[in-house]
Amino acid sequence: MPGPIRSLPPPTKKRKVQADSAIKQSIQKLEADLTRAVATNASLNPLADLLDLALATKTPSETSKAVYALYRVFVLVIADDKLGLGGDDAAKVVKAWLWDRLNVYVDHLGGLLKDEEKTLRISALQILLSLQKHLSTSYTKATPSQPQFHISHFRKIVSFLLLCPPSPRLQEKSTSENSTIDPDVLHYFHETWFSVHDDIRWFFLREAGTLLNSTPPKMAPSLAANLLSVLERLNTFPTEKSELNSWWVSEMGTRPPKPKGPSKKAGADAASSGEEDENDKEAEEDEDDWRKFFDEEPAQTDGKPRGPSARLHKLTIHQSLHALPSHRAVFTRAWLALLPRLSISEENGKALAMRALNVMHRGVMPHLTRPVLVMDWVGASVDYGGAVGLLALNALFVLMKEYNLDYPSFYTRLYTFLDRDALHLKHRARFFRMTELFLSSTHLPSNLLASFVKRLSRLSLTAPPAAIVMVIPFTYNVLKLHPALMSMIHRTDVDDPSNDPYLSNEENPLNTQAQLSSLWELFSHRSHYHSGVSTLVKIFSEAFTKPSYAMEDFLDHTYGTLFDTEAHRKIKKEPALAGDVRKGRKLFPVADAAEAANAEGGEEEDEDAVGAEGDPVNELWVFA
Repeated sequence: MPGPIRSLPPPTKKRKVQADSAIKQSIQKLEADLTRAVATNASLNPLADLLDLALATKTPSETSKAVYALYRVFVLVIADDKLGLGGDDAAKVVKAWLWDRLNVYVDHLGGLLKDEEKTLRISALQILLSLQKHLSTSYTKATPSQPQFHISHFRKIVSFLLLCPPSPRLQEKSTSENSTIDPDVLHYFHETWFSVHDDIRWFFLREAGTLLNSTPPKMAPSLAANLLSVLERLNTFPTEKSELNSWWVSEMGTRPPKPKGPSKKAGADAASSGEEDENDKEAEEDEDDWRKFFDEEPAQTDGKPRGPSARLHKLTIHQSLHALPSHRAVFTRAWLALLPRLSISEENGKALAMRALNVMHRGVMPHLTRPVLVMDWVGASVDYGGAVGLLALNALFVLMKEYNLDYPSFYTRLYTFLDRDALHLKHRARFFRMTELFLSSTHLPSNLLASFVKRLSRLSLTAPPAAIVMVIPFTYNVLKLHPALMSMIHRTDVDDPSNDPYLSNEENPLNTQAQLSSLWELFSHRSHYHSGVSTLVKIFSEAFTKPSYAMEDFLDHTYGTLFDTEAHRKIKKEPALAGDVRKGRKLFPVADAAEAANAEGGEEEDEDAVGAEGDPVNELWVFA
């Protein structure tokens, strides 16, 4: 009788499972011993053993069990006030030893943010932020009237997120260091903490700016890219004081005393380190000196009276968290530290600069204390040209329109962007949106506008059909808004480049003599191979009684959309599918000429053969 089917793993597998089980049992035993030790105020020496065991684990399940066991133990230690402020000399010695163990544990968690196992990355981030809450609450117990935020621990979290140290669990397997923040860690941090809790956002912006200023680019090449990945997603920045209502450390949500004159800041930065230097006012004032630069607020525009307000650099941290200008100040400082690190001259920096410019006009400048502070960087981006310059034009125009920036050569710079590549760029549609906005004023001189429509008309000669169908309605709208340019489509004496007075090499749009020219380039599109272009351009031959075109209907066209439009067009008149080809009549005259030549050469006997074999297409079309 055959024995039962073996369902157990092979011996090697069994030994591995037994080893894993032994490690997990050791973790459970050490955690139980430490839990009793905290409750009975006994020795915490097993904490070092549990920490060493956590650092030595390799499999994801072992590592997860060990870090969570340590987390539960440290929560008990923190709740028992063994890491708080104060105490006698013996308590300070124990506290210093516990801080060393906690710092090693926190550093291990920071490395796990770059682990290859997703569950470990997310678990490490959750534990780090949870410890932040417990440590801050513990420090608040020492100063109930001054809520505390454990700055030194949060500074480490910011460093882990932006510098991305390698995972210690896989350090020996790493062949190349990847210091880019993982997308799942970025998304989870942003959606759970950064865009939700006002205290997390405020401290992150402040510490990120400090980290940028103190870290050379060569030591952390991905620091700027990581910070940009966090900032460009921010779309919940508060615009009203009432929106400051969500706090990760709940003690920070209590209403602070109103600022009246110089504020006493003793203990405001008590959590800035694991030691007892919280009363060092001089170090605290030096740390907050940067806020003096951002004390100037935007001009009052809503007509409401402005109440008295204290200077930002005189506010305590608790008061700063409840002051909207302080949030704008740390936001401004972070961006001003970041922008110089986005080097446009480097290929990677060019891509980062374009990402920053994509959000500059709607997600950055409205929240800056003084938007003109980014003027130099935006101006340098415009001067760089290309796609970077096109995106920077929008930010520059916002600075001119809403913040009274004086930039006299704006339209000259815009005109220089109309080169042979303008209608072939990836950002072509956005460029037309911006240009339509820039040229919408009725106070612009007609010769300036004539230069733009003439240059676009000239560029359309070598543009793809998808770009031409943007140029035509754009030109129509400009002509309809500025009737003084109508002569450019009515003039008949300029119909080719030989007698065109337009100076195409002139860089100043006021001196191109475009108004003396005509738009003969657009007229040439009446015979364009694409029916959509040839039909659309006929609008200039009709009376200008139609309303202006909505440019959004034309900006997203590509070769694909144009093909789909033609392929699905409803046919009103069926095309001819057959012709009247009688017997003896050749379809191609060339074949008739060849046969005549053969006849003259004395090859009359092979005429039928030549006609049959030399013109197979003719034979196919002769049915009678």
